[in-house]
Amino acid sequence: MFDAADETVVPAQLPPAPRSFTSRQRELDRLARWRTESPPVVVLHGVGGVGKTALALRWLHDVAGEFPDGSLFVDLRAFSAEGPVAAGDALEWFLIALGVRPDRIPVELAARTGLYRSLVAGRSFAVLIDNALSAAQVRPLLPGGASIAVVTSRLRLAGLAMDGARFVEVDPMDLPASVELLAKVVDDDRPSAEPVAAQELARLCGGLPIALSVVGARLSSRPRRPLAREAATLREQRLAALILDGEPSVQILFDLSYRELPSAAARLYRLCAVHPAGDFDVSAAAACIGLPLAETEGLLDVLIDANLLREVDDRTFAYHDLLRVHALDQITDDEHAAALRRLVEWYLDVLVSADLALHPFRRRTGPRYERPLSLFRNDIESLAWLTAHRATLRAVFADAVERGWDDLVWQFSEAFWGFFLHSRHYQAAIDMFREGVRAAHRLADPLAEARLRSQLGYAHAKVGDYREAIEQNTHALRLAETVADDRTIATAYSQLGRAARGLGELTEAIGYYARARDMQQAIGETRGVALCRRRIGQMLTTLGRHDEAVAEMRAAADIFGSMSDRTQYSRTLMYLGLTALDSSDPQSAAAPLGQALDLMRELGSAYYQAEILTAMGDLAARTGDLPAARRAYTEAAELYEQVADPRAAEVRAKLSSVE
Repeated sequence: MFDAADETVVPAQLPPAPRSFTSRQRELDRLARWRTESPPVVVLHGVGGVGKTALALRWLHDVAGEFPDGSLFVDLRAFSAEGPVAAGDALEWFLIALGVRPDRIPVELAARTGLYRSLVAGRSFAVLIDNALSAAQVRPLLPGGASIAVVTSRLRLAGLAMDGARFVEVDPMDLPASVELLAKVVDDDRPSAEPVAAQELARLCGGLPIALSVVGARLSSRPRRPLAREAATLREQRLAALILDGEPSVQILFDLSYRELPSAAARLYRLCAVHPAGDFDVSAAAACIGLPLAETEGLLDVLIDANLLREVDDRTFAYHDLLRVHALDQITDDEHAAALRRLVEWYLDVLVSADLALHPFRRRTGPRYERPLSLFRNDIESLAWLTAHRATLRAVFADAVERGWDDLVWQFSEAFWGFFLHSRHYQAAIDMFREGVRAAHRLADPLAEARLRSQLGYAHAKVGDYREAIEQNTHALRLAETVADDRTIATAYSQLGRAARGLGELTEAIGYYARARDMQQAIGETRGVALCRRRIGQMLTTLGRHDEAVAEMRAAADIFGSMSDRTQYSRTLMYLGLTALDSSDPQSAAAPLGQALDLMRELGSAYYQAEILTAMGDLAARTGDLPAARRAYTEAAELYEQVADPRAAEVRAKLSSVE
């Protein structure tokens, strides 16, 4: 598990310290005093918009030199419209930042927590956990050791006291500090020329830095507007009297800033709020508004300057919680639907591009595969993007389902298939494919429905529900026959073979695979022929017919090798090795297994590496090379654990037998 990171990485994830930071000397002194005592956790709590994150960033940047191994940052979005971030997802982002490849990240929360703490042990990090909801959400993210975690929250999170936390209540700024902050943002002589108006503006903003920043930015963009006029406007709108979720509301300030926006920037402000994730990049914003990237970037700059969006990094943006609510309040139903439709279509196009990079040889049905975007250089790059955006893609898919956009729902379901093959999140696949099947059925598209039912049947087989797999693929077979689509018919027969194999009906399985093979041969689908021959070889191995099995495996390997399909070629070599392992000459398994492992390490699939290493451990144990067996079993078990595969326990048992 300690080898999960390919190299030592020094992340630098802290956002920049705010340029207009003011005062907070009491809190900074308190933090400096506590730093000498090395508390493991500091919790900054207070009302929304009071400046907790700004204070945390200012202090952590000041003491950055004390944490040479880097910094980590996550926004847990406790009070956002899309809901809080799960601890497991936050850990996934941390692990990727620490150099762990996405396909080597465990699925279970406990395993992710253990891997994270192993990687930070003996090192010194500054970790900022922003907008937390509960102690339970935060606790798995605490690094321990010489590192420090700073947590911000609207809640007190008293449960973290058991973890040694110190607590700072961040109050609204006093009047002099509020005036000072306002003057810094306005950045001219009006506050000093109109001190009474400046003080009134500060009072109307309730000491909330977010409100002061919005007002200051508005005044800065209107250099001839008197502060007294601004104060009169705010006084008439009764800002301090408005309540939202038990805290002073900045609704009116947001309205004022919004009304001053150019029409195109105001439209972008409204439309980007339909994005279901906490942050979004320039391309997603361009999709929402339907404009070119360069024009969208200019409009985003306008929103940043008006403090209506914040930059997460160079090309990623986010709303403050309340600003997103405000933006959604401004949008019409028609605007919302049109922007969301454009966003879903854009994510579908990117998903199609990623799927093609991940599995370039697989047959697809969706029309967007006819003219795909070329966005990813290789399978490793596409898998990393899919892993990082998995939650957003599912949220976008859920929006499409809710809106009844069946043409997009079934295409999303098809395009997600390649990622599910690697991530092995089959229950999530079942849920998505069911929606895809329903959408295709409502559209009366029998070919799309047949393809998706085969995918659904495969996922059911992978979770051991072979009867449901047979039902889905039998239905797929009938649908494919109505449109005489031989490729889909062959796929259904192949999946029926998989289900029969799972039920132990090996002779029937060979029959299904043979029918699929013959159909694929007739239509020139050589890759399908190779897959069927390999599967027939697996059945023959189980039946003890090793010579026949080897012949089938070698034929399949030759086809995959000629196609440069590295994934299937290496998998076929693995099965060839497994066949040799059960033959009269088990030592002949060494060469194909070694070659398969080398290829699979290049591809980076933890699951398939674990399969090969298990076979190599079996070979070493059988030939009496116990140290080699222990090494292979140990690595295989760790890789299975990373993908939460139950076979990890079986391999651990094998490891115990050779110790």
